[in-house]
Amino acid sequence: MKQGVQVIVPGSTANLGPGFDTVGMAFELYTKIRMEVSDEPKVVLYGDDLKGLPTDRSNLVYKMAEYLFEKAGLTLPPLRIQMRSDIPLTRGLGSSAAAIVGGLVAANYLAEEPFSKDEIFQMASHIEGHPDNVGASLFGGIVVAVMEEEKVPYIKIEPKSSLKALAVIPDFMLSTEKARGVLPEKYSRKDTVFTLSHAGLLIASLASGRYDMLNTAMQDRVHQPYRTALVPGMGTLLDKAHEYGALGTALSGAGPTIISFLEGNDERLKQFFVDTLLQNGIGSTTMSLMPDLHGARISEDIDTPF
Repeated sequence: MKQGVQVIVPGSTANLGPGFDTVGMAFELYTKIRMEVSDEPKVVLYGDDLKGLPTDRSNLVYKMAEYLFEKAGLTLPPLRIQMRSDIPLTRGLGSSAAAIVGGLVAANYLAEEPFSKDEIFQMASHIEGHPDNVGASLFGGIVVAVMEEEKVPYIKIEPKSSLKALAVIPDFMLSTEKARGVLPEKYSRKDTVFTLSHAGLLIASLASGRYDMLNTAMQDRVHQPYRTALVPGMGTLLDKAHEYGALGTALSGAGPTIISFLEGNDERLKQFFVDTLLQNGIGSTTMSLMPDLHGARISEDIDTPF
């Protein structure tokens, strides 16, 4: 087996409104993982964004390496894993998906690549429970996928170079479990048809580059109305962002981050985001993001400072 590898994995947004658990998009916001065969297991974390994560075998990246080696019928040697990330934790920007993808891709490389990229995608989707974030992190661009028992069919869409995003990140964490816990068990036919029709328009808009349709296409009645109370000010941001230059706005994944797409200057929109949350007693930070088109990338260069 190989002795070391470095993997860079992009963060992502998911759902984009009505594409619940189906649509993901990668951004130039990265987790870097260096995985090397060592004398003893150890995880080294760099930067404030990773504080509090496990530094032993219970770390998610280490667990992914164990999972892949077991699937391949191989014995995993002790590993030294180093991690650095620009992706905020538990904010709806795909931090766990990036860790899952990064751990699987790095371990697959060390194991002499017993699994194809598509097979890694299937693994990652079933581990995460939905394919949107992991698909975007692995393949880059916009990924549309559906979970099936035996496989996870997907299509990658490349956004136009003019498309960018603005994310507003409230100063609090929101667990996926809590965000999913507020969703109902059943939906009315009216709300189901509304969301399905908007999801169709969303995919058509993204595939054709008709971004002028996103303000309408990114509306849904499956998850965002029920999660509004979890992010004070979210309703105003979703309803009014287009007045400040947004092409379309949605809760990013399970939240609390809210993301808008645009093709021009984002200063007015940024001020609107920050001011609206402050009016609701919430501080925030903003990130101007560009799409990542490449997904997870492998490098053998493990000698440079991390």
